[in-house]
Amino acid sequence: MHPSQALFQDQLTPVFLPVCDHYAGSEKLMRKSMALQQTLGAVFDITFDCEDGAATGNEAEHSRLVADLLNSQENRHNRIGVRVHDLHHAAFEQDLSIILPAAANKLAYVVLPKVDSAPQVTAAIKRINLHAEAAGRKHLPVHVLIESHEALANVMAIAAIPQVECLSFGIMDFVSAHFGAIPATVMRSPGQFEHPLVVRAKLEIAAACHRYGKVPSHNVTTEIKDSSIIANDAKRAKNDLGYTRMWSIHPDQIQTIITTMAPQFDEVIEATDILMAAQQKQWAPIQFQGKLHDRASYRYYWTILKRAASGATNLPAMAQALLKGDSL
Repeated sequence: MHPSQALFQDQLTPVFLPVCDHYAGSEKLMRKSMALQQTLGAVFDITFDCEDGAATGNEAEHSRLVADLLNSQENRHNRIGVRVHDLHHAAFEQDLSIILPAAANKLAYVVLPKVDSAPQVTAAIKRINLHAEAAGRKHLPVHVLIESHEALANVMAIAAIPQVECLSFGIMDFVSAHFGAIPATVMRSPGQFEHPLVVRAKLEIAAACHRYGKVPSHNVTTEIKDSSIIANDAKRAKNDLGYTRMWSIHPDQIQTIITTMAPQFDEVIEATDILMAAQQKQWAPIQFQGKLHDRASYRYYWTILKRAASGATNLPAMAQALLKGDSL
């Protein structure tokens, strides 16, 4: 029996996404990120930004540009999403009415900023579905930015919405919402991993995501040049706070985030060996290298392989065979 059938019969099957989400707003940066994705492969996502990328008064033209790029030959992997304006902005409906009828079938997801509650997200999803389904696309995945007190208070309800597959933490807006009670240094490292109010917010977002099988996406790191700082931020987000995805705001951050957040090679080998042995025993408990393993640990190692597959193009042959369900 294939692991996805054997191990999640009575469990929630989690969502798996590439570990890096790269944001680009201007035409130059959007095209540059697409060229990089063609080179590296679908090991990272790109989010085209309408909210911050479009100049005031130029929103419609920017949305048309986004639709054209999504439909271009440069979009080889269909792993590009779009952040639209917020639900209360005049350009929200305009973004949807321009981009979705033209390119819904090429979109990976839609990102919703500045929402405060599950009913708001549900209302926005209804509008998204209206335009997407008219273009033949059903269940277009939605990502939600958690960046206010209200959104954090309602994070469990937001994560529970079926069409939502990812929650991202908006640290800049969240810190600003405290009106100076949290110092500006907390918007970057090391403060972002030390201040109790910000750490609490990150943990609650991650916990909500993992409860409902969704993907928690960590906020940006403002460091661009020093790859060691970028790597350390990604490592702490992954190991200390349970995040499985992270934003990038500069092309130089992408590879470091992928390398740090994706499962390491030795983890992939260990997971493959354990799952191969388990499959041969029809997923009954086994002893492997002096340690007992059962379906609980099998689920853990299966998610390691699934996460590795979302961020790598050169998985070992046996790992690829397991993921495809080949007989071993």
